[in-house]
Amino acid sequence: MKSTITKLSLAIIVIVTCAIAPLPAEEKTPIVGPAAESIQIRKPLVQMAILLDTSGSMSGLIDQARIELWAIVNEFIFAKRNGMEPEVQVALYEYGKSSLSAQEGYIRMIVPFTTDLDKVSEELFALKTNGGSEYCGWVIKEATQALQWSPLPDDLKVVFIAGNEPFTQGPIDYRKSCKTAITKAIVVNTIHCGSESDGISGHWKDGAALADGRFLNIDHNRAVVHIEAPQDKEIAELSAKLNDTYIAFGASGIIAYERQATQDLNAATASKEALVQRALAKSSFNYKNESWDLVDALKGDKMKLEEIEEEKLPENMQKMTPEERKAYVETKSKERGKIQKRIQELNVLRSNYIAAEMKKRHGDADTLGKAIIMAVREQAVRKDFSFEQPEASPTKEKENTK
Repeated sequence: MKSTITKLSLAIIVIVTCAIAPLPAEEKTPIVGPAAESIQIRKPLVQMAILLDTSGSMSGLIDQARIELWAIVNEFIFAKRNGMEPEVQVALYEYGKSSLSAQEGYIRMIVPFTTDLDKVSEELFALKTNGGSEYCGWVIKEATQALQWSPLPDDLKVVFIAGNEPFTQGPIDYRKSCKTAITKAIVVNTIHCGSESDGISGHWKDGAALADGRFLNIDHNRAVVHIEAPQDKEIAELSAKLNDTYIAFGASGIIAYERQATQDLNAATASKEALVQRALAKSSFNYKNESWDLVDALKGDKMKLEEIEEEKLPENMQKMTPEERKAYVETKSKERGKIQKRIQELNVLRSNYIAAEMKKRHGDADTLGKAIIMAVREQAVRKDFSFEQPEASPTKEKENTK
């Protein structure tokens, strides 16, 4: 009996030991494939949905959006979280125009979330205004439901709605829409085009408070101020040179390449500030055109040059050997990197110059872009983003500002 108990005790000890002992290193199964890649290298995400009132009195607001789109995106040029630069996606809605469908709340999704900033710019310049009814609660509900928002809580998800009529208009209660948005971690910021007191009485402030957002008021008819800096001329020249480094391919390549040049012209026509800010955006990681540009498409090994059908290549490349094609793309890539680096160096110097000039002023009236930048930066910091602008090299500053 004693022998039997002893054997049983030994058996239990062996079983328990095996259960709690760690597996040998060779028996552990590592995470591999797309899942591991998404965990290890996924960039932090910033999603901004901009909802613009396009009723008859809002032409000034649309002009500000056209000019300041690039400045808004450029706010994230120096942003990082955990050492990684974010991907910035922009979506665009219009609401309150009588030519839109009444059954759909006088609302139109212009562009879903995209990194194609030229497309966003193109659509902004195509916008027209006319009279209508502005249903804020309806357009917020539509944006929070129809857009593909990130499910991850750490990503920055923000709505900016701008307009001038009472926030209470329409059959859908703005309070319900704003509360629903914040349950999905979508912050709603309200931008009233008019006085602060009218914004408060019109419940714009209440809408922001319900969704953890900022209530801001702007002068939507105010011209966007441009402070001319010594670096502006060279930045604009380099922006034009950047276009020569793009290699359009595929069915939509030529259209997109022409769109790029058109948006350069639109920015230049809109204002000097828009031209400079667009150039800065084109030098940054947020300006990506992998759907039509070979240089961007071949980054990250998602696409192989040899896998692209010959007829989809530009005519000059079709006559090249495989080795010549590879060398051609590499040359364009190096050329682009050099130009972008120079623009970024100039941007640091320009930013320092502008900051010094701004200290001499009493401040300009808020515009759409200034309101968005102030709010989104504050909200990004709450999501652990940092904004650290690199120091300008004294040697380079002396050389570049001669």
